[in-house]
Amino acid sequence: MDDRLERFIREKFRAAGRQYARAKREYDEGRTDVDGGFDLPRDDDGRAKIVCRRYAERRAVAVDEEGRPNCFEAGHPDCVGCAEDVRTGVVETW
Repeated sequence: MDDRLERFIREKFRAAGRQYARAKREYDEGRTDVDGGFDLPRDDDGRAKIVCRRYAERRAVAVDEEGRPNCFEAGHPDCVGCAEDVRTGVVETW
């Protein structure tokens, strides 16, 4: 392969990698800009609209600064998983 072509391809791949990293960083920063860092759909009263992992039901709940809904029960595996999902931004919502 021609050295110029190889260098061109390598530069384009690096530029694409930098652009991807910048977009991912901006997306991650944008997801945590709302209400204590957790961007969740809200009801009219400002409560987060999540689906309870423990009882598989829709709930509108307050979420504290540590990502725990007010229905959180320490030690229960579903509640612990729900709080982790809220912090990472992958909790099921409605």
